[in-house]
Amino acid sequence: MSIATKYLFVYVFIVFVSHVSIAQKNTSNTEKPNILFILSDDHTSQAWGIYGGVLADYVKNANIKRLANEGVVLNNAFCTNSICTPSRGSILTGQYSHVNQVYTLSEPLPKGHPNIAKTFGENGYQTAIIGKWHLVGKPEGFDYFNVLPGQGRYWDPILKTNANWRDGYDAEKGTEYKGFSTDVITDLTIKHLKERDVNKPFLMFCNFKATHEPFDYPKRFEKLYKDEHIPEPASLYDFGPETTGRTFVGQKLENLGQRWDNATRDPDNWWTTYPGLPYPLTGLDSVQKRKKIYQKLVKDFMRCGAAIDDNIGKLLDYLETAGIADNTIVIYTADQGYFLGEHGFFDKRMIYEESLRMPFVIRYPKEIQGGKRIDDIILNIDFAALLADYAGIKKPDYIQGESFRENLKGNTPSSWRKQLYYRYWLHHPNRPAHFGIRNERYKLAFFYGQDLGKKGTSKETTAPAWEFYDLEEDPKEMHNAIADDKYASIIREMKLALVKERKKYNDLDQRYDVMQAILATEF
Repeated sequence: MSIATKYLFVYVFIVFVSHVSIAQKNTSNTEKPNILFILSDDHTSQAWGIYGGVLADYVKNANIKRLANEGVVLNNAFCTNSICTPSRGSILTGQYSHVNQVYTLSEPLPKGHPNIAKTFGENGYQTAIIGKWHLVGKPEGFDYFNVLPGQGRYWDPILKTNANWRDGYDAEKGTEYKGFSTDVITDLTIKHLKERDVNKPFLMFCNFKATHEPFDYPKRFEKLYKDEHIPEPASLYDFGPETTGRTFVGQKLENLGQRWDNATRDPDNWWTTYPGLPYPLTGLDSVQKRKKIYQKLVKDFMRCGAAIDDNIGKLLDYLETAGIADNTIVIYTADQGYFLGEHGFFDKRMIYEESLRMPFVIRYPKEIQGGKRIDDIILNIDFAALLADYAGIKKPDYIQGESFRENLKGNTPSSWRKQLYYRYWLHHPNRPAHFGIRNERYKLAFFYGQDLGKKGTSKETTAPAWEFYDLEEDPKEMHNAIADDKYASIIREMKLALVKERKKYNDLDQRYDVMQAILATEF
């Protein structure tokens, strides 16, 4: 063999080995996509700007729009229990509250309980969560965690890792990071991704405290909306049950105004600090007062949301710079909705649309065509099943939800749900415990008004009550039509459907004698 032939042989061999190595690497990436799951708190669809509404022209949402243009938006995603801790439990486990045992704000996931992070870790993924955890106990299933104690704080947040963990919401022994919470959590997420094992795919949860009360914001947005008048929702002047026939008082905007006053008068003994205080409300009539409270709430909320949008952009830019954007599924969602003055309310918890809805966008360039929307009814118990599907993992038996991967491609299964079941457990007289059903047009809710011994509930019960809404004729839920004769047959059918949903998910209240007595009378 000549010297030239030998060199040619060596060259061909090197090229062959290089191509095999690259092919193996690309095949591995194709089989196991990365997943970046971005979760905010209370960042309701009204404040995203891509779902329409009176705020659509005001919110800062360049990067949410970027995701929407490059991905798929869910028009009808819903939570199964509209409050922070239970919704997060459902996202991680794919289970309703009565199955994962996270009912209110005080229960951890039971030790050893299955969750999607554990499942991913068992299937070759590196898993991490940074930011808001809010599930009381120590995170399980994550190779790495660095999380806020409880709500945490907006400025100079303290986060806790495995090295300094102690159950509960105290911040002792955590590490303080200078800056605004949303910025800090993003920077820590990017830092962790830079230091990851590049030979393994990742499941990364980046969880913001924003836009939770007190709706704080970084200095760069303090002049945003200054001297602007923000349009009001149609139901802002719903002052009580007598207005719409609803059966409960709810969390009125005036209560938020009182919180601002309390924080101004006694800041050392109030549970949080609010931006922009003092904010005087004295000498105003009921309409003027509600108007003024609404303006501060919605401006602070949108400023807080603007920081989220900034940081989504940072995360997307990192994926591009790192060369992994095409093989990374990016999801942005919120743990539930939130009232921004609708019905004169703030907060969430209720089965009404503003609280029930979860905004959701997903981008996956390798599979999903951008700029699309789907109207299918998707629940937060479905998220874990979807993630498992993308990772090539057979849906675990513990997950009650279903993957909507085919839905996202425009191939909705004929068997896909046409209705959803919802249940809220944290009973208080002004927002009673309730369950209900919603389909593509109608909603039926039963406010049973019992505490059932759950943590943080009130022992003061409320009388059982029904509400019914025609979402086509009454999309703002301004008229409780439970007694309207024209809906009598539909209500009967929906009560039967509600019973079937409760059986389907085995939520039958068999342990509660008081509920059995109520159900026997009402159904």
